[in-house]
Amino acid sequence: MKSPTPHYVSNRVLKLNVGFLINDGPAHSHDSEFDVPAVRVADDLVLDYIKGPIRLSRNKEGILVQGRLRVGVTAECDRCLDPIQQEIVVEIEELFTYPVTAGVEFCVHEDGILDLGPLLRAEILISLSQGILCGDQCQGLCPECGANRNHTSCTCHLDHVDPRLAQLKELLDRQ
Repeated sequence: MKSPTPHYVSNRVLKLNVGFLINDGPAHSHDSEFDVPAVRVADDLVLDYIKGPIRLSRNKEGILVQGRLRVGVTAECDRCLDPIQQEIVVEIEELFTYPVTAGVEFCVHEDGILDLGPLLRAEILISLSQGILCGDQCQGLCPECGANRNHTSCTCHLDHVDPRLAQLKELLDRQ
C-alpha cells in the first residue's frame, strides 16, 4: 500500500510581488499578515505553518522586510531522536536591495519579486541549531545499546567511564 503523499502549498507563496512599492518610491510601506499552511521552503526544510505580521517598507536602497513570524516545525529531539513538533518565533529584519546589486544575498529581482524563502530558511536553521528537546526531563539514548531511556530501561553497565574522563570521575567520587 502506498503511503499518503504529504500536501504542501507551493513555495511561491513566499515570493512577494513588491513592484507597487518599487513604483511608489521611498517612504511607502505595506503591512500584511501571513497565514500559510504546510510549505516546503527548501529541499531540506518543510514548515507545518507560517503565521504572523510582516511589514514591507520602501526606502532609497530597496525594500526593508520586518516581521515576527511563528513557524511550526517537525524535528528530532537532540537527546532521544523522537520526532517532535515545535513552534519557533522568527524575528526577521532584512533589506532586500533594489536594483539588484552584485554580491548582495537578498535583493528584489527586476520583475519586482522578493523571495522570502532563503531568508526564512537561514533564520529557521539558525534557530534549530541551538537545539530542540522533547522535554526538560528527556533522558536521551543509552550510550551502550542505543535504547531510548524515555521509553524503556536497559541493563547496560552505565558506570563505564571514558578513559579520558576517568580523573574527573575520581574527583567526583571523592566529594
